[in-house]
Amino acid sequence: MRKLLALLAVVPLVALPAACDASAKDDGRTSVVASFYSFAWVAEQVGGSYVSVQNLTSPGTEPHDLELKPKQVAAVQDADVVLYEKHFQAAVDEAVDQAGRSGKDTIDADAVLDVLPVQEGAEDEEGHDHGAEDPHTWLDPTNMIAIAQAVSTRLAAVDPPHANAYRANADDLVARLTTLDEKLTAGLSTCERRTIVTSHSAFQYLAHRYDLTQVPIAGLDPTNEPSPSQLGDITRLVRSEGITTIFTEELVSPAIADTIAQETGATAATLDPIEGLSDDTAGESYLTLMNKNLATLQKANDCS
Repeated sequence: MRKLLALLAVVPLVALPAACDASAKDDGRTSVVASFYSFAWVAEQVGGSYVSVQNLTSPGTEPHDLELKPKQVAAVQDADVVLYEKHFQAAVDEAVDQAGRSGKDTIDADAVLDVLPVQEGAEDEEGHDHGAEDPHTWLDPTNMIAIAQAVSTRLAAVDPPHANAYRANADDLVARLTTLDEKLTAGLSTCERRTIVTSHSAFQYLAHRYDLTQVPIAGLDPTNEPSPSQLGDITRLVRSEGITTIFTEELVSPAIADTIAQETGATAATLDPIEGLSDDTAGESYLTLMNKNLATLQKANDCS
C-alpha cells in the first residue's frame, strides 16, 4: 500500500513538466528564437503579443562564448521563425545548419544587410572563427531598421492573420530607430576628437555610420588579449592624440582597458555593445542603451 501511494505521489511530478511544455508550445502564439539580446528585442517589438520570443543567450552571458543546451538546439529546430547572424555565434550556426531550416522561416542578418569586413588589425588569430566579416551589425540603427522589416515580412508569411499588426509594429519601431539615428548623427557631428578606444572590436558599425574611428584593444573576440606591442601602440596613440577615455564593457573584464587608462592618465567609461543585458542593465532596452552610449561618447570626445 505504501509503495502504491508513493508511486501515485511521483506521477504528477513527472507529468507536470510535459504539461507545461505543451501549454507553452500550444498557446497560439508564433514562436521566435533569437540568438542574442538585440535581435530578441527587435522580434519582441515587431511581434508584440502575437509572438513568444526565446533568447538563446541568457542575461550576463558573453554571446561569443555561447554553448547551447539540448533543449535550445531543439528550439532552433522547432521555432516558427529563427533570427540570428551567421559567423557571430558558432553554436547557433551549427544548430541552424543541423535543423536544415529554409530562408522562408529563418532570418540571417548577414543576408539582409551590407556587412563590413573585419577591421584591419582586429582579426582573431585564435579562438572564435568570425570569418572575414564583422558581425556587430546592430550598433548601426539603420541596420536594425532593415532587420525589423525582415522580421515583419517573415512573421507575416508564417502568421498571415496577424500580418497587419506585424507591419504596424514594424512601422512604429522603424520610426523610433530613425529618430535614434538622427539623434546620434546630430549629437556626434561636432566632436572635438573622433577616435574611440574600445575594449574589443564591436563598434565598427557605429563608428562607420557616425564618422568615428575605432581603435580596439582586443579583436572581434573580447577574450583574446592583445600583444605587448599592440598595447604599446595603443598607449602611444592615446597620449599623442589626447584621448581622454578608454571604453570598457558590461560583460567583459575591464582589466586591460583600466591598465591603459591608468598608464595614460585617461579615465575609463562603459560603452555598451548591447550584446546582452547584465544585472546593472536589466531594466534597459536597446534604445535606452544606445542613448546612454551617445551621452558617453559626447562626454568623452567633447561633442558640443
